[in-house]
Amino acid sequence: MRTLFLSVLALGPIAVATGPAAAAAQDQPGGIAAITPLWERFKSLYIQSLEAMPEEKLGYRPTADVRTFGQIVGHVANDHYAFCSAALGEKSPNAQDFEKTTTRAGLLQALKDSFAYCDRAYRLSDKTAAEQTDFFGTKGSRLWVLNYNVTHDGEHYGNLVVYFRINGIVPPSSRRQGG
Repeated sequence: MRTLFLSVLALGPIAVATGPAAAAAQDQPGGIAAITPLWERFKSLYIQSLEAMPEEKLGYRPTADVRTFGQIVGHVANDHYAFCSAALGEKSPNAQDFEKTTTRAGLLQALKDSFAYCDRAYRLSDKTAAEQTDFFGTKGSRLWVLNYNVTHDGEHYGNLVVYFRINGIVPPSSRRQGG
């Protein structure tokens, strides 16, 4: 009886580790799959933002010492190349400064091109994403760089939200979805 009790006691943690909680944890995406939905969300929000802000307001800035709406969008497009080239382990193909782009069509094209370039990085395998890379003198995993990219997009989308609100426009992320 004592041997049976000790056997059950010893196997208890295995049963717990393979039970419903462990199965649910396995269903949760990790690595690249965990951040790709955020990447896709920001891609959509930036396109919607360019469509929502009147073209004559792309040069709006609340104070002289901050970027204009359009410059923020251009900056984000520029930095997609910086982040994603580091994650891909290659030289950035971008030779343009999109912060100087002043038209909706130009900014839209810059964003779409930067998204297409980065999409490759967000399709890396988790094994490759775990490899070390250099990003502006800091070593980290490729996944870290991609996470940093999504965080950077979020920071600057927050800037755009403020610009929308100051101009009496509801930002895309605050609009009611589906009716």
